Amino acid sequence: MRGAEELLNLFRSRGLRITPQRQEIFRVLAGNDTHPTAEAVWAEARKAQPSISLKTVYETLHELVSIGEIQRVNLEAGASRFDPNVSAHHHLICRTCGRMVDVACLADDTPCLRAPYDSGYEIEEAEIVYWGRCPECAATSPVRQDQDEPEAVPVPAAPPLSKRKHSQTRQRGQRNTERGEDGNV
Repeated sequence: MRGAEELLNLFRSRGLRITPQRQEIFRVLAGNDTHPTAEAVWAEARKAQPSISLKTVYETLHELVSIGEIQRVNLEAGASRFDPNVSAHHHLICRTCGRMVDVACLADDTPCLRAPYDSGYEIEEAEIVYWGRCPECAATSPVRQDQDEPEAVPVPAAPPLSKRKHSQTRQRGQRNTERGEDGNV
């Protein structure tokens, strides 16, 4: 992301309003690698601009997203987080404290998006997310041997495409695998 002064000039060149509150939002985001929520940006900006509204923060963040200066990250339930790093990268999220860090990737390290069947989807983007525990959480609360991870719920295999009715639909976000006659993916 550009620095606060560069964002100020960019907004001016696009005819977008420049206010002291927006300038403070730019300062909060500049060099920020914590992937803050709008509420976290608001809390930090209020230290210098007590009258700033959460609405102003949301509007400014959405404008920054729309012009490609930050990206919205929706990787977990709850509030969106905003990432000033718009280069190609992945994320690592701590399951204990929620800390999110960037993981660099090479430009040609794109994930395979080839589905085993024609899903009809037009793929627009892909995200790779690593989930685990950050060093601080791992050091303070090691996993006990007698405390197992929750059991994964088995998902029944979908019937072969030839046996499905054309009118069947899938809910958005549901992950399915198609199995051939021999049971392989």
